[in-house]
Amino acid sequence: MLIYHRRHLLAVLGEFVEHYNEHRPHQGRDQRPPNATDTEPAVADLASARVRRRKILNGLISEYSQAA
Repeated sequence: MLIYHRRHLLAVLGEFVEHYNEHRPHQGRDQRPPNATDTEPAVADLASARVRRRKILNGLISEYSQAA
């Protein structure tokens, strides 16, 4: 990813920090993000669940969740 100027850098870093602290699974926390308040990780039956992909940082990172 090319960073063009200071404002772009701050926007990219802000988005990454939000992803890191609020969405990214952490192995030491049983695949829960640091800001998670629930005690059990959500488990989905992947054989019957639909999965939705969300691109983070223009596709540099992908985030997956269960579709409704």
